[in-house]
Amino acid sequence: MTCATLSQKQLYVCRESDKGEKNKMAHKCIIAMVKPNLTDQVVNSAKKAGATGATIIPASGTGAGEAKTFFGLSLDIRTELVLVLVNEAMVEPILSAIKEAGRFSEPGTGIAMVLPVEQTAGMESQMSRTKP
Repeated sequence: MTCATLSQKQLYVCRESDKGEKNKMAHKCIIAMVKPNLTDQVVNSAKKAGATGATIIPASGTGAGEAKTFFGLSLDIRTELVLVLVNEAMVEPILSAIKEAGRFSEPGTGIAMVLPVEQTAGMESQMSRTKP
């Protein structure tokens, strides 16, 4: 019996038992929350570091401080989410480039995180352009 014929719960167990083998196609999703005026710099830096593209989603939110107000009205704090799907081996250089371009060492400029990706579809066209 192969992993493909197992139920979801059994498939998880099968994947867990294969942890000794390094998955060469493992991917991670880098999510960066950046100020809109820095988005282009962040995306360009990520591409220079090896990313093949990015998805940008407009968003709003608040940081650690209170929301800014103007004559008693709360101002909308605009931000953008930059999502970058990368090969696991490329996470460190791309994340470092994003951190520098987004000026994350300055308070209130943004944050980034890395999430595991279980499966992908449509990555075949990107694979030939990815620098391992």
